[in-house]
Amino acid sequence: MQALRLYAGPAARAHLAAHGLQPDHVSCVPAAAGGPKGLLLGRLDQFLFGHWLPRSQQPIDLVGASIGAWRMATACLSTPVAGFERLERDYIAQHYDVPPGQKWPSPSQVSATFGANLQAFYGGRVPEVLNHPRYRLHVITSRGQHVLAHNGRWRTPLGYAGAFVSNAVHRPALGAWLERVVFSSALDGEAEAQPLPFSTQGFKTRQLALNTDNFMPALQASCSIPFALEPVTGIPGAPGGCYWDGGITDYQTPPGRAPGLVLYPHFQQAVVPGWLDKALKWRHRATSALDHMLVLAPNPEWVKTLPNGKLPDRTDFTRYGADLAGRMKAWNGAVSASQQLADEFAAWLDKPDMGQVQSL
Repeated sequence: MQALRLYAGPAARAHLAAHGLQPDHVSCVPAAAGGPKGLLLGRLDQFLFGHWLPRSQQPIDLVGASIGAWRMATACLSTPVAGFERLERDYIAQHYDVPPGQKWPSPSQVSATFGANLQAFYGGRVPEVLNHPRYRLHVITSRGQHVLAHNGRWRTPLGYAGAFVSNAVHRPALGAWLERVVFSSALDGEAEAQPLPFSTQGFKTRQLALNTDNFMPALQASCSIPFALEPVTGIPGAPGGCYWDGGITDYQTPPGRAPGLVLYPHFQQAVVPGWLDKALKWRHRATSALDHMLVLAPNPEWVKTLPNGKLPDRTDFTRYGADLAGRMKAWNGAVSASQQLADEFAAWLDKPDMGQVQSL
């Protein structure tokens, strides 16, 4: 069964028909939030950043939230394939001991463990990430406003309830509760970070320099799922307040003004704006922001052949509970199967077939 599907916006489709796809055609690679779902993209990441994109020389913007930010930061390592292999191993093996008398580990416990894991992963290598000669890294976070400016037993649930209702009525209204804060690196020779490669119109956005002082807390903030982890505070060089998972504001929001093609390895066809939009199907439709985008996504029928008939996701922590070996076996099985996605994309690049490219 074919594992990979390709979906292209109108401008991207016209480009592919006329020129095919070469690594120097790509100007931006976004990476979605989605927790364990991102594991299915690791083998594609290894092929893209370890073998294909190094054949070109142009600057490329890498944009990520949550696990997407972790993936894109890993792409900036000097040995990206080894980095992605370790990310795969570390993510699959993550485990949190539950204290006696509790059903779940506390957010503080998860945050402490996750922070230690990031330190072990990137410790001593942050300059390597920030000084990549071609890749600008953009780490998206969500900064709490008003009620959500501080974490609290009651104010955080109330704040997110208000955010959900406001977002359902009008997505820009989410800006009253959360501000998009993007931490961006700059290439050598650039005095400061370049403008963001996506449109910020209609949503409050702040761009800050990503540096050695704020890299770790910014990356942890981008991965700090509300109620599962604690928000990050005191990020050097950033305004005060609570910083949460960047997927809340930008679950899968695509860049909208990149000059070349946007190559989007994704775990599904639909590009969902924010985490709170997952149930709002009318916000999953194609827009002009997708015109220059090529999405690489798994065939839904192929996904049904994976362990448990689905992508790895956060419900697996509940499904397997203390059975770490069972969860690791299922996730490793899905990841091993995902090599087919990379192999099929490499084969398509060798012999591009527009009959395989569907409209996005």
